[in-house]
Amino acid sequence: MAKNKLQLEYPLKSASVSVLWNKIGTPLGLSEWFANEVIVNNNKYLFKWNNYEETAYLLDIKPLMKIRFQWEDEIENNTYFELKVETNEITGEVTLVITDFTESNEEEDVILLWDKQIEELKRKTGMG
Repeated sequence: MAKNKLQLEYPLKSASVSVLWNKIGTPLGLSEWFANEVIVNNNKYLFKWNNYEETAYLLDIKPLMKIRFQWEDEIENNTYFELKVETNEITGEVTLVITDFTESNEEEDVILLWDKQIEELKRKTGMG
């Protein structure tokens, strides 16, 4: 079944791009809000949550801008999830743009999951 592309924007008004990047672009940063533990071996990332773990491959990284992963079990679907930092050139406001793929009947659940994760990111960093 084909998955739908989902793009979510989270304004982080008081965010520093370098601080935000440290939270989304490094294994240590990701382990503070996205997963309990992140283990990296070359371009293979093992994400661990309590009694669950999942492997993703790093597809693309542009420091201070974006990082893109593909879950190991989604390789045939040509889907990915991406965390991208956008800065408004006029206001200087920073937005975290999440791109993910979901089946249409799971879209609300995926949005709620990302909302919860980003709230955790904001809480851990003081970004709002």
